[in-house]
Amino acid sequence: MGSLLSGLPGLEGRVRRGGLAVLATAAVTAAVVPLIAVPTAALGQGRGGDHLTVVVRHAGAGRDGTYELFCHPDGGHHPDVRGACQKLDEQTQWGRDLFAPVPPGTICSMISGGPATARVTGTWAGRPVDASYDRNNGCEIDRWNRMVPLLPKLG
Repeated sequence: MGSLLSGLPGLEGRVRRGGLAVLATAAVTAAVVPLIAVPTAALGQGRGGDHLTVVVRHAGAGRDGTYELFCHPDGGHHPDVRGACQKLDEQTQWGRDLFAPVPPGTICSMISGGPATARVTGTWAGRPVDASYDRNNGCEIDRWNRMVPLLPKLG
């Protein structure tokens, strides 16, 4: 054990007296301390909180585009950062996928809400997001509308 602990002065004697508990504590401390000392930006994460990329197509002039949204803290170049973050916060519930598709077998009215589509990717509430939206029937229109202002208001 002397060679494993040679870089940690005074620890070798303590390991012999305290057994594996001291060795485990030393190993955890050695692993955690460097992470605490490294700034978040140096780890490539730049910003904390939630981050979503929203790509909107065929929604009409002034609505199509790719938008970045950061929440907690709020930021990005989404048209309504504060409103989108607030709406998502209001709808977030433990154990429920906020971005879930319409369940298979759901009976939906056969109306069309137009050709608009959207894709939302990123991280929300610590979970990965990859959701697609369209307006092909009443259920999909309702699902889209629940995401306004994250998605543009249409019709």
